[in-house]
Amino acid sequence: MIPQRWLIVCSAMCSVGVLWSAVLIAGLVAGVRLVPTPAAVAVAAALTVPGVIAGVIGNRWYYRTTRPRVRWSLTSWVPPHVPHWASMLAGVVFFAFWLAVVVAFAGMDGEAELRNGQYVLTENGRTTVLTESDYDHRGDLEQQISLGVLGALAVGATFMTGAVVTHHAAPQPTETQSAGHPLA
Repeated sequence: MIPQRWLIVCSAMCSVGVLWSAVLIAGLVAGVRLVPTPAAVAVAAALTVPGVIAGVIGNRWYYRTTRPRVRWSLTSWVPPHVPHWASMLAGVVFFAFWLAVVVAFAGMDGEAELRNGQYVLTENGRTTVLTESDYDHRGDLEQQISLGVLGALAVGATFMTGAVVTHHAAPQPTETQSAGHPLA
């Protein structure tokens, strides 16, 4: 069993990881890199990874799930005691991070590099000279991708650890709503 305090700490760390990633992505979208990429990604990873591990292990121990109870049904993936609004909020925030990753990937084309003192972009065999700001923008997009992935993981980990932390206070499942039984 994972200690309750450790789950609370992991859930709080992941919540901060969500906010950290969201603020930095918002800055990148606004055209401002608030923190250098190595530091931004390292802090996001340090805040997120322990919670992901604790959330997966905790959910596995408490709910013994390896797959959903009913395919393509949101309620089958969510523990019965978790409010519907919480699962929907987590889904919306997860989608926002996913969208940030997709938008950043869409903005990246070709291979940018520094060659003979010039920034160049090689795409489909054509080489184009870039300005330094265009080259830096590609670095911003790479940071956005990393933070988007870590932010999405942090959302999932916050949800999973939160579900395990609140499990002890959950009402007992009824005949119509329990693990392994379909909803009436």
